[in-house]
Amino acid sequence: MSIPREPKPAKLVVGLFMRTTSLEEYLALDLSSRFGSIDIVSAWLPFDYTSYYEPEMGAPLYRRVFAFDKFIQQSDLAKIKHTTNQIEQKYSRNGKRRVNIDPGYLLHERFVLASGKNYSHRIYIGDGIYADLTLIYHKGSFQKLPWTYPDYADCLMLTVLERIRNKYVFEFKKKKQR
Repeated sequence: MSIPREPKPAKLVVGLFMRTTSLEEYLALDLSSRFGSIDIVSAWLPFDYTSYYEPEMGAPLYRRVFAFDKFIQQSDLAKIKHTTNQIEQKYSRNGKRRVNIDPGYLLHERFVLASGKNYSHRIYIGDGIYADLTLIYHKGSFQKLPWTYPDYADCLMLTVLERIRNKYVFEFKKKKQR
């Protein structure tokens, strides 16, 4: 018999992509006012994996990743996705988004994104939101899965996520020792 246990707290990771980087400061303030201080910021990465977003957002698009200092409960992911959707709406103009915000969480063993879209590999977590197992950590590095988005499988993104994971592991051990 398995005995239910509380899940480990997770590191909140938010990916954003947009055409104009001028919104970054406002987005960082909005996100940190809701989720705590941002402790890791990636470099701007090109987002040229799909033209799907171009009719709405234009081109070229750029991606940046924020990681937050406070741990979250994994069960909060649906609520966090709704909050980031509200922020996307706040910055929309003429019914078009100017930023796409992808919240997720990182643990020792995996990276999970939130989505409002169902698919075969996504698990419903409530309130209209699904958890997308995006990457697994195996044999010392993140491994992509058949459905991993190309931008999250990119070596630059994997390097960013490795850095965030290293910080999470360090903070988790430190917190456990207290």
